Amino acid sequence: MLRPAPVPCIDGPVSAFAATGPAALAHWHRVFEQASATARVGLWECRLSDEALSWSGAVYDLFGLRRGAPLRRGAILECYAPGSLDRLQRLRRTAIRTRTGFRFDAEIVARTGERRWIRLTAAVACENGTPARLYGMKQDVTAELSEAQRLRRLAERDTMTGLANRALFEQRLAAAAGGPAGAALLLVDLDGFKQINDGHGHAAGDLCLVESGARLARICVAAELVARIGGDEFVVLLKDERDRDAPERLADRIIAALNKPIWRDGQSFRLGASVGIARSGGCTGPEWLARADQALYAAKAAGRNTFRSFDRYGGASAGPGRRIPPEARIWIG
Repeated sequence: MLRPAPVPCIDGPVSAFAATGPAALAHWHRVFEQASATARVGLWECRLSDEALSWSGAVYDLFGLRRGAPLRRGAILECYAPGSLDRLQRLRRTAIRTRTGFRFDAEIVARTGERRWIRLTAAVACENGTPARLYGMKQDVTAELSEAQRLRRLAERDTMTGLANRALFEQRLAAAAGGPAGAALLLVDLDGFKQINDGHGHAAGDLCLVESGARLARICVAAELVARIGGDEFVVLLKDERDRDAPERLADRIIAALNKPIWRDGQSFRLGASVGIARSGGCTGPEWLARADQALYAAKAAGRNTFRSFDRYGGASAGPGRRIPPEARIWIG
């Protein structure tokens, strides 16, 4: 037969847990306020008949208000960022209509001007079957969400260049594959990087990677994604580019930018760049990347420091006023 767990014996001053009366209530009110201030979490209540608000001290702190100051719901709602306010209003209406609760993270601007994220939980209290009050907790989760965002950045970013890493690139590539016909992928490989890395050391090689990544980011600021996917290989994802010659013009600019010398302590290092271009063409992500890789291989075979396009239709521009010669095209049909 199952037996109930033994109740712990509480002696001495701790027996205040069992105490009743005004003094005990005042004591535990103080304990709660101190604990909730430390945890940055407080209680709130809204009376639906007149929208009167009641807060514990920690909620005043979250919103940057003096504890005990008069509360007007309309003024408090002004603290919420527009997107959070819209969602709060929708969730509130649904909760009242369905007699259920909700929970979500909202962005606010405290009266001090500080931006914060709060985790808001709510439940509905009914009287005679009619919703009468909303109540719940509000907790400061700014640090928690900031840390989560930092970890997410670490998981999605190349630690050396700060660009997207291969994992994020593959996610975006899969999402873009089979999409608009104007989407294009540029695969960029640094020419001469191995010689610098082997001849001048990894510090020089790392400098070249960082500077090349920064130049790519500046040139491709309008791109859907710029990523380093390994070694000295980078990718640029262009989504739904209406101008058909735009990828080739961008490749021209990338090659010109990466050809400029990189200086360190009075010494210059010179790289080049080979670029392979492929349109999505309704293929899968891996097929799309393979096409760009074939184009890159052709660019390297053509003498490096140039680009080639994997293009069903051909005839793309190689830069303002120029055309790609037939031998520079890779045909797939």
